[in-house]
Amino acid sequence: MTRWTLGNVVKVGLVVLFLPLLAFLVLVIGAVKKRALVILEGLVYAAGFAVGIFVLDVIGLGGLLALVSMGASGVRAWHLRDLWLPARRRWWHRLLPEETDAPTAQVTTSPPAEAALEGADGRAATLTWVGSLARRQRPRLPSGAYVTLLETCQVLDAVVEAERREPTRDASFEYELDALVREYLPAVVRGYLAIPARLLDARQPNGRTPKEELAEQLDLLFRQAEALHAARHSHAPAQLTTMGNFLREKFGHRKQDAFDFGVK
Repeated sequence: MTRWTLGNVVKVGLVVLFLPLLAFLVLVIGAVKKRALVILEGLVYAAGFAVGIFVLDVIGLGGLLALVSMGASGVRAWHLRDLWLPARRRWWHRLLPEETDAPTAQVTTSPPAEAALEGADGRAATLTWVGSLARRQRPRLPSGAYVTLLETCQVLDAVVEAERREPTRDASFEYELDALVREYLPAVVRGYLAIPARLLDARQPNGRTPKEELAEQLDLLFRQAEALHAARHSHAPAQLTTMGNFLREKFGHRKQDAFDFGVK
């Protein structure tokens, strides 16, 4: 695998050319690849740079904040290189299909026993296993799909931990979370890894290659994971609003007599 492609060289050249705007690089990557979490992270770096340059003293604290934002954005852009600087197989690797078929032996690995546990512990164990399987099989996964898979695991892990701390007690929400973590995500990954490597670029009857099918399915799962994340974090404000409505209904009419506790 190599990243020395014409497209990647042009991208890096543009980054060097616009180096003073490095703080905006993560934001641009997220916007181009339509990754909500990457966009939010990029907004933090961009906002820090803007505040440092246009609000604070550039010679003092403002300049330091701008430099820190640029540095953090550059480091994160390197961590996200699989997203915007995809690797390409060298031409001689394409002549050796027997090497690419070897990793399929690990696909039959079953989830750990902890994955069968009910609740947050089982979900967390399943996500850890999926992430570990993806890392072991990274050479077989398209770079974009690999990043999407890890981001999906991160989002779902955040939802699982939130449920561990404060369960929603919503049967429909728990069913969707369980199905996504224990069934859909593992099934997509294992289904793809079970395909012989020599067939991964072959067009199927639906017109897509297995690589394209994997990317689309993982995008769908990532969007569903984000929807669950948003629903989980909107539950707490909704609970607070419900409690507020109850308190206003019960005690709001007693504002005139602050010391009336209902004792007659």
